[in-house]
Amino acid sequence: MQGFNMGRYVPPEKEGIESGNQIHGKHALGARANKISQGILTVRFEMPYPIWCTTCPKPTIIGQGVRFNAEKKKVGNYFSSPIFSFRMKHVACGGWIEIRTDPKNTAYVVTEGARKRDLGEDKVEEGDIRILTEEEREARRDNAFAALEGKVEDKKRLEHNKRRLEELQELSEQWEDPYERNQKLRKTFREGRKLREKEARTTEALQDKMSLGIDLLPEHEDDARRAGIIEFGEVDSEPAMARAISKPLFETEKPSAGGKAKESKSSRKQKAEDLVKKKTADIVAEIRGNTRAAIDPFLAPPASSKGPTKQLLAGVKKKQPTPGIDHLKPSPWVALVDYDSE
Repeated sequence: MQGFNMGRYVPPEKEGIESGNQIHGKHALGARANKISQGILTVRFEMPYPIWCTTCPKPTIIGQGVRFNAEKKKVGNYFSSPIFSFRMKHVACGGWIEIRTDPKNTAYVVTEGARKRDLGEDKVEEGDIRILTEEEREARRDNAFAALEGKVEDKKRLEHNKRRLEELQELSEQWEDPYERNQKLRKTFREGRKLREKEARTTEALQDKMSLGIDLLPEHEDDARRAGIIEFGEVDSEPAMARAISKPLFETEKPSAGGKAKESKSSRKQKAEDLVKKKTADIVAEIRGNTRAAIDPFLAPPASSKGPTKQLLAGVKKKQPTPGIDHLKPSPWVALVDYDSE
């Protein structure tokens, strides 16, 4: 007795004589074998290398690994090896592409609808074994010089492979004792680790002290040399501030007395010297202004309260107290009651 949905129904009188597919005229491979009478079987074919489709109106490349439902068919033999063709349809343009096996060169050949993309892989490189055709073999047998060249090439290849083997053997001998090599590597790393940990602690302490949120690079000799060239400003900033406050806001030009007189050569020379001095002073002031200060503003000593009084701005009058009005002085605190509160 057959189980439910276990296959096609087979009458009891034909059990063991014919199968369900034979009775119903079906193939075991289903729709894949629709053209099996023509020797065509539908298979899943994967593109062995990238190709250019010649049927598409625009150049279209089909990448390696793209899969198609291809019609597989035997088209010939190479000695005892069959040659199969895989014919598939490109969905983008509707063109047909045919690829055949090449047992002679162990490769795939595009025969219709496309061409192989040139990747430079067909070139015979050093170390590769080139498969000779029958014509090339006959020419080499008949030509003594060709046979000699082949022997020379084989000899060179043998020497190269021998040197390569010796190099690989030397490299493998370096790790003949893995424990000893590992011990040396760990010792080298351990020595450098202490120095790196010390530098990391110093850097972290400096970042916490200066409240820096950026990574600090290690100290270099060039940094120390450049810092020594810089000329820093004055330590005491109070006199400089007093001089800056005492200067007038706007410079006033004195009116020139007398009419237009002819300048003498000495006055012109004096003016030229004054102009050169002024330019030099401006350059020095600009360099001093662009130079970074060596004083930390957070670590500078506080200004003394008993120092010199700040000078007033030139041209600004100080407000005088009004006569007859006594300035109010702060009165001492007076309690509301004359007894202590509990």
